[in-house]
This record gives sequence, C-alpha cells and structure tokens, in this order.
Amino acid sequence: MAPPPSTPLTVLPSASLPMAGGAETERADAARNRRRLLEAAQQLVAEHGANAVTMEAVAAAAEVGKGTVFRRFGDRVGLMVALLDHSERASQEAFMFGPPPLGPGAPPVDRLCAFGRERLRQVTEHKDVLLAAEACGPRRYEHPARAVLVTHVQGLLREADCDGDVDLLTEALLGYLDTTLVAYLRESRGMTPERIIAGWDDLVRRVLGAG
Repeated sequence: MAPPPSTPLTVLPSASLPMAGGAETERADAARNRRRLLEAAQQLVAEHGANAVTMEAVAAAAEVGKGTVFRRFGDRVGLMVALLDHSERASQEAFMFGPPPLGPGAPPVDRLCAFGRERLRQVTEHKDVLLAAEACGPRRYEHPARAVLVTHVQGLLREADCDGDVDLLTEALLGYLDTTLVAYLRESRGMTPERIIAGWDDLVRRVLGAG
C-alpha cells in the first residue's frame, strides 16, 4: 500500500529559512535591553544551572526591575524560550550557511547525519535550558526555532528523493533528537553519546535507503 502523500510544502533555499526569533522587529534600545537580559540569564545558567533562572534572579543580575523582565518575556517559560532562541542562532547559521557536511554542498544523507550530530551536541550542552523551554507544552511544536528544524529536515528528505510521508518522517526523526528522550537514554538507560549518534546515523540511512 502506497504511503499517504505528504502535505505540499515549498522547499525554501537555506537563505530563505526563518531564523529563531527572526519574526520580531525591535527598536535598537529594546534589542539592547533584550540582549542584556538574555546575557544575564545565560550567566546564571552557566554558574548555577537552569533552575536558578527565575524572573527575579535575572532582574537582579541585569540590575533592572522585576517588572521589566515580566513585560519583556511574559513568564519564566517565555524567558527560557527566548534564551533558547538566543543559543540556537549559531547552530542555525552552521547548518544553513556553514561548510559541509553540516552546511550546503554535501549529499543530503550526509547533511542529515551531520544535522543530527549537531542537534545531539546542542541537547547535551543546553539540556537544562531546552527542558525548561519545552515546559510550554504543545506550544513548543509551533515555535519559530522548531519551525526552522522542521523545514530543514523536510528539505533534506525531499532532496534525497525520500518516497515516504515526508511530514511524518520529519517528526519521527526530530523525535529521536528530543531532549527528554536523549536525557532519559543517557541518564536512565546508561547509553553513551557514541551509541546514540551511531543510532541516529543508522536511522537516517535506513529512512533514505542509503544503508
């Protein structure tokens, strides 16, 4: 039985992909204040872990009133999502514009393997922030940062002439890179990073028939 057709989607070139947080247009002073608050939050994560990042702590570290932080981010989840956007940009730049195999110029199967390895590195490096940002529930699936990942994986699957349901395969592949799952596999199941990475490469090649 033939797989159901995926939802039509125009594959965007890398330069046309949205960036995390790219939908916002800010005045220069507002952008400076945002960076100041996010840098204060990043410093708290680096020194004390994500659990230390409260609205009050960020306000104190940035030397502003607590109300300023609430007006800018809404709540702690909003702050953590914004912090995630801030840390995602370098990773996005790498897979959209950087050198191959992560960036353009390599075969799609190699780029997808490199993409997964980069995401797994991000999960390891920013686990606490990612877990806190994911606390927003279903909203996490609609966030611009995730939309970038979805569009990128869909594009690589189509470039590789994947004949399955691209939309669902994209979600399945991204599910493998889910922060909660990776943390469980490493901390509760005792799986090494090398094993998880090897599993990703194997999954990609099986999906694309490149094994």
